[in-house]
Amino acid sequence: MSSISPVPEGEGRPERRINLLRIIFIAIFLTYSLRLFSMQVLSGELYRSRAQNIARRTTVIPAQRGEIYDRNFNLPLVLNTDSFAVSITPAEVPSGTMPELFDRVASILGISREQIEQKIPVQYYYLYQPVEIAVNVPFNTIAVLAENVDTLPGVSWQSKPMRNYIDSESLSHIIGYVGDITLDELTMLYNKGYQQGDMIGKAGIERQYDEILRGQEGWETRTVDVRGRRVAADQNNSRKAPVMGKNLVLTIDRPIQTLVEKALGKRIGAVVVTRPATGEILAMVSYPWYDPNIFNRSPGAEYQALINDPNKPFLNRAIQSSYPPASAFKIVMTTGILAENSFPPDQTVDCLGELSYGDRLWRCHIRKPGHGRLNLHQAMAQSCDIYYWIVGRDYLGVERIVSYAQEYGFGETTGIDLPGEIAGFIPNPQWKDRRFHERWLDGDTMNMSIGQGYTLVTPIQMANMVAMVVNDGVIYEPHLLKEVRNPLTGAVEESVTPRVLHKSDLSPDIFKTVRRDMRGVISQGTARFPLNIKSVEIAGKTGTGEVGLQDQWHSWFAAYAPYETDNPEEQIVVSIIVEAVNQWEWWAPYASAIIFQGIFAGESYEEAVASLGLQYIMPIHGRRE
Repeated sequence: MSSISPVPEGEGRPERRINLLRIIFIAIFLTYSLRLFSMQVLSGELYRSRAQNIARRTTVIPAQRGEIYDRNFNLPLVLNTDSFAVSITPAEVPSGTMPELFDRVASILGISREQIEQKIPVQYYYLYQPVEIAVNVPFNTIAVLAENVDTLPGVSWQSKPMRNYIDSESLSHIIGYVGDITLDELTMLYNKGYQQGDMIGKAGIERQYDEILRGQEGWETRTVDVRGRRVAADQNNSRKAPVMGKNLVLTIDRPIQTLVEKALGKRIGAVVVTRPATGEILAMVSYPWYDPNIFNRSPGAEYQALINDPNKPFLNRAIQSSYPPASAFKIVMTTGILAENSFPPDQTVDCLGELSYGDRLWRCHIRKPGHGRLNLHQAMAQSCDIYYWIVGRDYLGVERIVSYAQEYGFGETTGIDLPGEIAGFIPNPQWKDRRFHERWLDGDTMNMSIGQGYTLVTPIQMANMVAMVVNDGVIYEPHLLKEVRNPLTGAVEESVTPRVLHKSDLSPDIFKTVRRDMRGVISQGTARFPLNIKSVEIAGKTGTGEVGLQDQWHSWFAAYAPYETDNPEEQIVVSIIVEAVNQWEWWAPYASAIIFQGIFAGESYEEAVASLGLQYIMPIHGRRE
């Protein structure tokens, strides 16, 4: 009898496990197959597009800034030159190799490693955005980078036009310069389309009209391989061309600018030449100046030297420095005396050369025996301090003096289209009480009556004062922009029309009398010798501003010419200040004579100097009015 032996417990489990594994492997295979089918067939186009985008790189193409011309629109004052900029995309640099890369790139570019580290600090190492590390890089250096591109991961370069300032001396304060946008500037301008790495105007016209000059950047998208090299056969490359910025035509007349620059010479001060009938600035010079082309290279030590220069070459003294107006303020005083009729213009004051008042002796610039008896016209011509001290203190009064100073625009900005203009200062009794906790004294009024004390004005304000006299009480806003032109066709797209800044209610007869008195300063007064020229009749006022140092004074001269004309368009205003630090403090009237001679006789600086015989004069020391 046979018997069936039972299957040992556990002997069927391996087969079940194998079947289970088969099922699992089949499930995994089916899952991956379905996933691959979905990626390659159902969603293939989407992933191909993503892969292509990952391998594509977009490069910004900088727009050329608009060029800047003088009023004659013949040769540019500023143009663009071809150049290259080098960038590093930090995230494309393999981890741990950044210091080595910095050393190699610095060696090729001829800069220090520290300069690159300042541009790319450690916190930037994960940025996928290119960071510009050098500009104005020559082509031969770019060629070296190109030869080593396989071993310089993350390094790229692109064309970047640079500004070339042709006449870079006295025009520097007008034109300004450009530089990389800062984080603070980007914060304020981001909503206007500015981006990191943009070049932006930093001073002058470049800053004032940056949005017009900058144009619109273009871009280029291309496919690259794993090393960042361009795939030439790719059909999906796209490009948008940049749009050049608009060209600007200024009111500056280059020959007059050169004439004024040479007339002032290397004397610390400023000159403004305007056309009173329109407010156009024909010339503006501030010395010392600087070379804006230093910002096309790594300025470093040059820039630091300018910053540390005690003469402040970045300061545009025509609009950013204020001075006591000195005796030129007597134009304001004369206007007030005539308008108020508080002291009849024919009535005289006896000038003995000295006036005892308070606890001091006030001395006129002509010591004993003084000027003698003078009426208003004579006092203006001879610039008699005693006449204006007495009339200002006893008949006009501080409140009226302040009112007429404000009528001429003192204490307020002129609105000139340059950044950084200051307002100067006109004091009053309330201000002195708040500032010093002291009462306004008659001595303060006397000081103010001759343009001394706390009163401060800028050269551009002084030019506006004369323009108001010339225009019978109308001041036009001073401006430097004349036209905006299309960069391709040269067509005028916008013209600046004269804008009235202030219109006085005073009678034109008052200004006619003031003009006559200003002419007396030249024909028979303090400026008859330096302004003795035959090419044109001049009317103006000298001024010698005290600075508290013996034998040192600021030298002012504010004037216009021709004195009388049927064509207001030909009249020119000149305002000039020569600071007391110069060896010859009374140069302002002589420089003005050269300027007027050059403009109205059609002569260069050298020719005007020869015509006036000024090449033989020696510095004249001592105070003059």
